[in-house]
Amino acid sequence: MPGKPGFRVRAAWPRPAPAVLKAFDAASSAQVADCMSRLGAMDSGIRPIWPSARVIGGALTVWCHSGDNLMLHKALSLAQAGDIVAMNTQGNTNNAGFGELLATSALKLGVRAVIVDGAVRDADALHAMHLPVYARGLCPNGCNKDGGGEVGAIIACGGVAVRPGDVIIADRDGVTVVPLDDALDVAAMAQAQMEREKKRLSEIEKGVLVRPEIDEALRKLRVIE
Repeated sequence: MPGKPGFRVRAAWPRPAPAVLKAFDAASSAQVADCMSRLGAMDSGIRPIWPSARVIGGALTVWCHSGDNLMLHKALSLAQAGDIVAMNTQGNTNNAGFGELLATSALKLGVRAVIVDGAVRDADALHAMHLPVYARGLCPNGCNKDGGGEVGAIIACGGVAVRPGDVIIADRDGVTVVPLDDALDVAAMAQAQMEREKKRLSEIEKGVLVRPEIDEALRKLRVIE
């Protein structure tokens, strides 16, 4: 592979098939995270820049040097329709690695969402173009374009590992990442989770406002009699 560790481009990786994404149905980021023992959700610092709708797609991973977004530009040249960009900025919130110009290109390429573990800018424009964007915050400062960084590498984003091609579910609550190899199993668990929640909502409507197993658990712990 050309380049060197820390400054290279992987141009191809497996992406989730449409049937895999469809298997998640309308499962939320919270429901999917619950099915993964709550290990797949990014931390609460990764927030929607505007109240965007739920989105699901495969990860296009970018690892950028602090204050630089050269490799994000390269990543977009490899984007396919349905990709979700996930970007590591080495914790930089003093430079915006993503804004209106890159967003305009991303939309034309069919990118479904952009997740930046760092800062972005041009919030009004991002909202107006209806591109779901998640980040730690906003900053007017732009970035250099000198490198290094990697495209298509395993990255850290929001405190979880993101591999190229992993399934990403993002909504108002935040972002959950599902390893591609586990996607169908997690999708099946998410379907079951949705059914359980639907059943519980029906019980609440019928007047069962507190789950009976709560008292059972407290009795086993000898907290109540």
